[in-house]
Amino acid sequence: MSTIHVLFENDDWLPPLREALAARGVPFEEHFTAGGILDLARDLPDGVYLNRMSPSSHTRGHQAGVVYTRELLGLLEASGRRVINGSRAFALELSKLQQDAALRAAGILTPHTVGVVAADAKVAARQLEAPFITKHNQGGKGLGVQLFRTHEAFDAFVDDGGLEDGSPDGIVVLQQYIEPAEPFITRVEIVDGAFLYAIRSSTEQGFELCPADACDAGDAFCPVGDVGRFSLADELTEVDPLVQQYVAFLAANQLDLAGIEFVTDAEGRRWTYDVNGTTNYNGAVEEAHGFHGMGAIAALAERELQRQAVAAK
Repeated sequence: MSTIHVLFENDDWLPPLREALAARGVPFEEHFTAGGILDLARDLPDGVYLNRMSPSSHTRGHQAGVVYTRELLGLLEASGRRVINGSRAFALELSKLQQDAALRAAGILTPHTVGVVAADAKVAARQLEAPFITKHNQGGKGLGVQLFRTHEAFDAFVDDGGLEDGSPDGIVVLQQYIEPAEPFITRVEIVDGAFLYAIRSSTEQGFELCPADACDAGDAFCPVGDVGRFSLADELTEVDPLVQQYVAFLAANQLDLAGIEFVTDAEGRRWTYDVNGTTNYNGAVEEAHGFHGMGAIAALAERELQRQAVAAK
């Protein structure tokens, strides 16, 4: 059997994947891709590549690694290497605007979304009715999300320098705010075309809703009302029409795995607003309900190695 090459920049998120690959006996090597050398005269190592590079890498000082990984994925695919969540998936990972465009093309309901450079943000905001939110075009974990109930409040925020420390690509995303019927969003987890489960994430403490244990290990499960911050959304199954749309969306956009988030308004409409290709899983929710997201990723990696071995014969 060949090797899984794991491309990553945040060691804190790796332990569950390491354990899952080791449990299946899948050989793997880790490649810290905060930078590197791209020598087009040298062959790239054989094997299957698993892209775990995060769009929030710049918050850990690794924005150069994002650019490096984007180029590396293209070279890997040009050389015929199999990449799990390759260049198309990564392009969506790095742009909320491209995500929105792809979701719209798939017929999935999304909020009104406008992209703009910071200097033009006040003018662009007039294209949306209040309330609306801001977010980073390249983000993750809810980075840059701010809610504005009036255009005047947004103007004051901009004038006070609120957009100066923004997305590394310089693009501000302005988006219609969908008032949730209840104070949570729902995240649907899919791996290799199969629905795993969905979780609810409470918004009562803010919009930074990364479910990984390492993201907020100290208070991820502190009480919020009568439930923890993250809980199972057991009403969703693989036959739900929106879940089926998501499965088709992943297939059409070469996403091998993703967590997709939506919010339900008071009329019961479900608005999709985020696609997370570098998805992480919440250990406590999984343990309580017998799920294993990283196990599903490890199984996918193992299948890809087996396919590669058969093709090589």
